[in-house]
Amino acid sequence: MALGATFLVLYVAYHMTSDSTPYGGQGPLRYVYFFILITHILLSVGVIPLVLFTYLRAWRGDFQRHRALAKITFPIWLYVAVTGVVVYLMISPYYK
Repeated sequence: MALGATFLVLYVAYHMTSDSTPYGGQGPLRYVYFFILITHILLSVGVIPLVLFTYLRAWRGDFQRHRALAKITFPIWLYVAVTGVVVYLMISPYYK
């Protein structure tokens, strides 16, 4: 949790202080990139409360409810984690 929170704070701080890099790809890959980017952004915001509630249930020892929520939280979190790397790899050739 601490590493995830640290990453989030540093990521937001970096993007608040840096210029954005436009995607330079063309054709169908451009649409794929924006689909992945938009779903990544929307789900990354939505997964934060899910992660916090899942963690809270485990911390309180309510493992039955923790497991039930984790079945929803984990796939979303995994998608966000993987697509974050994919978006980075797709945009990295266009960094200045």
